[in-house]
Amino acid sequence: MREKKITPFYKHDHDELEVYFLKFKGLKTKDYSQAKEYFKKFSFGLQRHIVWEEEILFPLFEKKTGMDDCGPTMEMKSEHRQIGECLQALHKKVQRNDPDSGYEEQILWYFLKQHNYKEEHNLYPAIDERISSREQEKVFSLMQSLPQGD
Repeated sequence: MREKKITPFYKHDHDELEVYFLKFKGLKTKDYSQAKEYFKKFSFGLQRHIVWEEEILFPLFEKKTGMDDCGPTMEMKSEHRQIGECLQALHKKVQRNDPDSGYEEQILWYFLKQHNYKEEHNLYPAIDERISSREQEKVFSLMQSLPQGD
């Protein structure tokens, strides 16, 4: 069986979330009901992704490196707060069925793209280098134990 790695798995999850986001944007002026379904998938998936990182992945990295009160995971957590605020602003528009959410989408997209790039090119590879196969298996097992959504 081929060993799972953190980098490709989490990058794939980023890509899947991007698809949901872009489908929401593309459908919101044509079929808002369908667009909302993609927004729900995006919102749930993004929040789940952040929980995976902050509750499972980051603590492991911090333990391995001793960087629990500084370093890249601290920056990523701070960015998660910014992303969460942007997501909440967009969510308010979606709740009101307001398709005029371009500004909120643009801000969220800006923060997400920068954040994902740093994780995919710096943090995830650093984690892959530092953790054993057994630790990787534990990460994926713990992730599976969390709610998966629809």
